[in-house]
Amino acid sequence: MNDDMETEPMVSFGPSSNYVGSNNQQRRRRPAGSKPEKPRRQNSFSRDIGHAAAETYLITRLTFTLLRYLGLGYRWISRLVALGCYAMLLLPGFLQVAYYYFFSSQVRRSVVYGDQPRNRLDLHFPTNNDGPKPVVVFVTGGAWIIGYKAWGSLLGRQLAERDIIVACLDYRNFPQGTISDMVKDVSQGISFVFNNIADYGGDPNRIYLMGQSAGAHISSCALLEQAVKESTGESISWSTSHIKYYFGLSGGYNLLNLVDHCHNRGLYRSIFLSIMEGEESLPVFSPAVRIKDPSIRDASSLLPPIILFHGTSDYSIPSDASMAFADALQKVGAKPELVLYPGKSHTDLFLQVSHDWMALECLIQLID
Repeated sequence: MNDDMETEPMVSFGPSSNYVGSNNQQRRRRPAGSKPEKPRRQNSFSRDIGHAAAETYLITRLTFTLLRYLGLGYRWISRLVALGCYAMLLLPGFLQVAYYYFFSSQVRRSVVYGDQPRNRLDLHFPTNNDGPKPVVVFVTGGAWIIGYKAWGSLLGRQLAERDIIVACLDYRNFPQGTISDMVKDVSQGISFVFNNIADYGGDPNRIYLMGQSAGAHISSCALLEQAVKESTGESISWSTSHIKYYFGLSGGYNLLNLVDHCHNRGLYRSIFLSIMEGEESLPVFSPAVRIKDPSIRDASSLLPPIILFHGTSDYSIPSDASMAFADALQKVGAKPELVLYPGKSHTDLFLQVSHDWMALECLIQLID
């Protein structure tokens, strides 16, 4: 990876507006006069080791289950070898982040938000407790197959050091679940944050939603689905109007355009369609397509300001995906902004936003 720390993003169009969410959302609050719960260390070193072993076992078991679906073709073997070599190069950094994740007192791991096995989230806390903090809800990527809450540790650590609470959501992956399960899990996780984050020192009136890669797709589906429910008067447990901003990093928002692209990249068409519940479901789970439906036009006005980030050298999901989604949003009266990073790949962009001081400062100015 050759990240240029001086790279300036290109803003394509549409400055996002200042947005203040409503205060009418019903949520659980802590008793008056009580102090926010402080982040706690695990009771013992042995408990930390046991937790790490259990998480490793889960990932290993799901990996072997996935391989049974994919088969062991040459393309997958070559990509796994390439990924292993890339991981070895990043190992020193991984070890540092892993130590922080498992042993830092500023991380509260595996907070339960639902009744499914993967309905867990990690909370990354600032070091001080001087008042309610802004909150970023982060949905990790992973090709809808290997997403995991720990992948957000680097971003969580960097934002926590800048006085922001980060909630990294886990959700069911394929083959444990399909796209509707993933969207349901993410929506339930967002609801938990809205209704409980005050107990952890967060400000329920300053909540931001962020997704990366497949996580950007899933979280945008959850956001649009919630806006549709809200516009039709359905009972809801959280409101899109209370999201201050939505940040989408390297996301794919039109599945119809991704089927063949992903097939050529190694995520075979049969597997892709199994994840997305069949070809007939592709438009339903394509926010860039669904937002054009006249029957849900009222939902677009309920969406928060949206900022889409993409690298122009992204071959996993081309930057055209974010460009087309931003264009579709603008046409229905939403508030999109598109930020392109010249020469940045799929991985480069996430690492830059997670680690680059300038990129983080841009986000923090919006969050503050």
